[in-house]
Amino acid sequence: MPAEVDVRVLGAADVREMRAMLSMFGRAFGDTDTYESRQPDDAYLRRLLASDTFVAIAALSDAQVIVGLAGYVLPKFEQARSELYIYDLAVAEPYRRRGVATAMIQWLKRHARDRGIWVIFVQADLGDEPAIALYTKLGLREDVLHFDIAPGDLP
Repeated sequence: MPAEVDVRVLGAADVREMRAMLSMFGRAFGDTDTYESRQPDDAYLRRLLASDTFVAIAALSDAQVIVGLAGYVLPKFEQARSELYIYDLAVAEPYRRRGVATAMIQWLKRHARDRGIWVIFVQADLGDEPAIALYTKLGLREDVLHFDIAPGDLP
């Protein structure tokens, strides 16, 4: 990560930075409707950012979010350990192809180790070659199927 970049875990007082991260996700993913049109209220975001099971990490340069990572800590039941799932990771357009996503994951690895996290995992969509290349470089690839099951679908 460049020296002029401030990387930090967002806490309950960082609602403004979380909203900036959401907006950056929307632009980076080409999905501003999902990330900006119905953002939760401040109280919801404060509770989420204060949670032990949600992690938001932002890299800021000149008070602008240039890299964002959102993940969930999953306490396990079969052993007394936790896993961290990277739900979203995005880099603002002008900062891509500079190694900042790799640096963010290296930063996350230290944070996860300090929290006693056993493993970090992430999924990448087929065809998202930059994400696949990044994650292949950093970890072991497992080819799995992912299924979305809507809770409202009852027989």
